[in-house]
Amino acid sequence: MSGRVQKAADYIQRDMSGFSKPSWWNPFTGPAHEPPPEQANSTSGDAKWFSDWKWQNPFSSSITLDENRAVLPPLKPRTPVYTYYDSAATKDQDMKEAEHELLVTWRRAWWAKGFRPVVLGSPDAINNPLYRRALDLDLEPELKSEVMRWLAWGNMGTGILANWLAYPMADYDDSMMISLRHGEFPQLTRYEGLGNGMFAGEKEAINKAIEAALSAKQPIKASSMADLVPKDTFHVDPEHDSIAFYSTEVILRKYKNVAEKLQSKSADIRAEGMSLLPQLITSHLHTTWQNTFTSGISVLKPLPDQMTTVVFTASELARNLSQCPESPSPASCPPNIERCKACVSKHPMVISYAPVFRNISNQFTIGTIPHAYTLNSLLHPGEQLSTRFIRRKTDRDLWIVDATRELLGTGLSSYARLRGMKDAVASPFGQSHSLWMTAERDYDADWHEDLAWVFGFPVPQEAADTGKSETPVPGPERRPPPPKPEGKIPDKKELKREEVSIQKARELLKTRSTKAERQVRAAVEAWNLADTELWRFVRAFAARRRVERQKWEEEERRFAGSEAKGSWGRWLDKGNDDDTRM
Repeated sequence: MSGRVQKAADYIQRDMSGFSKPSWWNPFTGPAHEPPPEQANSTSGDAKWFSDWKWQNPFSSSITLDENRAVLPPLKPRTPVYTYYDSAATKDQDMKEAEHELLVTWRRAWWAKGFRPVVLGSPDAINNPLYRRALDLDLEPELKSEVMRWLAWGNMGTGILANWLAYPMADYDDSMMISLRHGEFPQLTRYEGLGNGMFAGEKEAINKAIEAALSAKQPIKASSMADLVPKDTFHVDPEHDSIAFYSTEVILRKYKNVAEKLQSKSADIRAEGMSLLPQLITSHLHTTWQNTFTSGISVLKPLPDQMTTVVFTASELARNLSQCPESPSPASCPPNIERCKACVSKHPMVISYAPVFRNISNQFTIGTIPHAYTLNSLLHPGEQLSTRFIRRKTDRDLWIVDATRELLGTGLSSYARLRGMKDAVASPFGQSHSLWMTAERDYDADWHEDLAWVFGFPVPQEAADTGKSETPVPGPERRPPPPKPEGKIPDKKELKREEVSIQKARELLKTRSTKAERQVRAAVEAWNLADTELWRFVRAFAARRRVERQKWEEEERRFAGSEAKGSWGRWLDKGNDDDTRM
């Protein structure tokens, strides 16, 4: 009898050898784990991710059961910050375009600090049930605009209401920024020194304040909501040093060259003055960022003898970030900072190559992670990479071991180093103190647009040459030189070889590669598990950051367009999701 059973078992095994057997074929085998379901908006080209609190685990595949899906930290809810813009209030087209540019600048600055900026309009105010009561009041135009602004805010609810000339002008880790990002406002709050520039509160308290304002005795003679409600309606917060409010009074007092144009009788000159404001504010945002990192910018360059081409983009970005921003008032400081260190082209931010990663709070790090295939192509020029060569002639996880040898010592395995590096990339501190990229991505114009939303200001891409000397900026601002090279300086032939190796790796890593190329890639990745995990993590983190912003932009687009039949599309970034990005 036992012989017949054995023959039957052998037959079933032969018959099903080419198929994946379900667990019920063997009653002694437990059920297999199913991979977690795919989350919405979790792919971009070849990059795939899964958001989970276990993101610091060394290997994502232990959670996703998918070798190509990286586990990222869950996205934190962004506290909404609202502003009110009435497109019908401005008739002059040039002035309207300048105002739209200011709205772009405002949205970008708040987004980079971790908030969700939302531009409200009259439809939002009309949608508030209290709007009908406001119609019965005889209000001056200035006060009417203020009431409409509050009605729009009350319709939306809990969050921050900021004038579109009020900007977060501080470090990401500033205490006020941290407090506002928490999104908890137990009291309706206004900020001392900002006038009607910014408020914070919950929906119930906001609408109670509106009701109190609409119940004021006639005739109403006031210019702001604070004048219409009882004094105990607001909690007055004396902390406001992190917010720069470019009010009319501030512009007249501190930026006279801009104020003169804004006060002109000519509509064209007034529009010109308004168009200078985004440039002025952008320069202040950039200068504030530079003042945060007093130790300069570090371009991470482990294994320096073969990494010149790999870190070229990072080096160029560091030079762009360190150059002086163009400004109508080059030596000026933001209105919330009495004394700032103005950018001087003779003494730009320090840029240095770092052979190891150093976690320094006042230094910004730009890191470039090469794929393991790219790295081995550069380290072994002229060799035909094959499974045999990789297994017998190469060391494992060279990049992560070399990059963390100072921070974590030499005794840890490459797997144990992953937690620290993931933290450097994706923790709140890491996100605000570093930028990470993969070596194989094409860094085009769309990437520079992405950077503007990461930093909160457009990164200059060429020197600003005004042709005249201004104090303390000595002459035409010049782009700072590249950092001093670390390790061997490659000649033109070696640099060309590096470029060819990176381009070859870029083609191999695309999904359109041949079966033989995919086999070599799989062998390289299996031999360098830690380097591959970090590369996928960095690629997925950058892709998710881009997808998050594009999704928000798409959600806001229809509301903005309803205000003026799509005319707001100019200040909404359309984005570009390139499936070939890495």
